[in-house]
Amino acid sequence: MLGATTPGWPAVLADGAVLLRPYKRSDARDWSEVRVANQTWLAPWESAPPGPWAEMNSPRAFGYVYRDMKRAARNGDSMPFAVCLVEDGRERLVGHVNLGNIVRRAFASAYAGYWVDHRVAGRGVIPTALALAVDHAFGPGGLHRIEVNIRPENGPSRRVVEKLGFREEAYHQRYMHIDGGWRDHLGYAMTSEEIAAEGGLLARWRRVRTSN
Repeated sequence: MLGATTPGWPAVLADGAVLLRPYKRSDARDWSEVRVANQTWLAPWESAPPGPWAEMNSPRAFGYVYRDMKRAARNGDSMPFAVCLVEDGRERLVGHVNLGNIVRRAFASAYAGYWVDHRVAGRGVIPTALALAVDHAFGPGGLHRIEVNIRPENGPSRRVVEKLGFREEAYHQRYMHIDGGWRDHLGYAMTSEEIAAEGGLLARWRRVRTSN
């Protein structure tokens, strides 16, 4: 299991059937299956080295991914969560949320990234997972600001942050090299003050779901 000296890490977070936990070495096959099955869904939005998708997302490749996540968590640079669904007493890995590029002291900020299995998209899994992670970051994690950068064309990912009430505050031209070119991104952000009066982001998200 990933370990670190990061405030608030490691952590296990849950709401209903959605579970966030640190990755384990034994996740290799499940992680690979989900990633390979979601190539069309994920590849256009991710920065990745050139090469066959199946090879870059194989169980063997997970060993390198796991090592890098473990090092970043240990150094206090990130909080990488496996997103799981617990149904009928069984836990299934269906996605990922990472709070990365953590800067402390006067900034107290991080960037959030996420992905989800297309087979469970639309069920509120990733909005719930991101809300859990942000509340944890603003609480035990000791952070003040979370940013998310998304390609304008990525409608499903934009809907996640818009449902949660992240502010759109920037347009970054040629921000990151993805899918063969330098791609523009929209910048979204949220600070702890914006949700404090609502009891946290998860509480806000529950109200949004109830009202729809």
